[in-house]
Amino acid sequence: MAEAAEITAVSFEHPFFTRMKDGVFHIHQQTGEPVMAVQISNNEALLPFPGLKREFSLGKEDCAMLDLLAEGLKFVSGLRIGDALPKEILTGEATWELSPRHMVIAHQRISMQLVNWLTGVEDLITDPEALMQLADDPATKKKVNEAFGEAAERLGIGRDNKQEMIKYVEKLSHELAYVEALRDKFNEIESIDRKVRDLRKLYIRERTVVQTIDQVVKLLTIALDDFSKRFLELDAQTGEILAVLKNLENQVLFIREKRDELHIRLMAWDDLIKEWKSIEVCVSYHVHNSITRVYQFLAPRFMKVDDWVLMTKLQLRSEKIEDLKKKKRVLVW
Repeated sequence: MAEAAEITAVSFEHPFFTRMKDGVFHIHQQTGEPVMAVQISNNEALLPFPGLKREFSLGKEDCAMLDLLAEGLKFVSGLRIGDALPKEILTGEATWELSPRHMVIAHQRISMQLVNWLTGVEDLITDPEALMQLADDPATKKKVNEAFGEAAERLGIGRDNKQEMIKYVEKLSHELAYVEALRDKFNEIESIDRKVRDLRKLYIRERTVVQTIDQVVKLLTIALDDFSKRFLELDAQTGEILAVLKNLENQVLFIREKRDELHIRLMAWDDLIKEWKSIEVCVSYHVHNSITRVYQFLAPRFMKVDDWVLMTKLQLRSEKIEDLKKKKRVLVW
């Protein structure tokens, strides 16, 4: 990160990159390796980074840039020459912009943690809407003010130096606001799960579709459990609020590490989330195809290899049988 700090945008010295300035750098969906996509006549050529280094005998600076891109492309869908490099690999900050809502939720979550620490209450309010409502409650504001003063005294800042205490809380809430944004994306995956379960009831008479849906539900459960554990781990680590504030710099590094892990994993779901936002719970050819795409996305990520091979064979067999039935019906007609 220290070496990358001097470089802020994608740039190269070799003339090849000048001639191919409209090329796009991205992670290849099938292989998972970083490539440069360039248009040659009417065809798109995909150039893996090791091949670029070897074929053009790239210098040290250009090789270093490709290495930076390989890291940076984990956080964005694509980059072009001249684009700013992701802040995650430069400063450790997050690339995307925060919404005011996520800032309020994170700040209020920390404030309520301080209130609970002061009053000895163990139950923590985690519902975002409830936290938003408490932000404007006069009684809550009074308790938060008291908690800030006591925490400032305990941290050695001084009860009357609340402004310095506010800086501590704002820094922590800024980092956790990104986690709240990621939590919203996780909720979108939960929404997909609910829709798929509702669709099973509608497709109950179509055996092939139900088999696929059952596998999708099983795999979604594994995915959701994995994400839930990651969020719980992060929440637990930042739950002891006074200990977090005492060791703020190290906690920020921990939060950023876990935030980046979640961001990378959730980014892979972007296309599915976008597609399923408009999916209605009904029987249709479009919905059937969408269910299949969810399965194709989940299977290589969460299914055991043997189960995946077996399920694929069963699906192909069922599809062949259905095709034969259709042909038979046509012949009879």
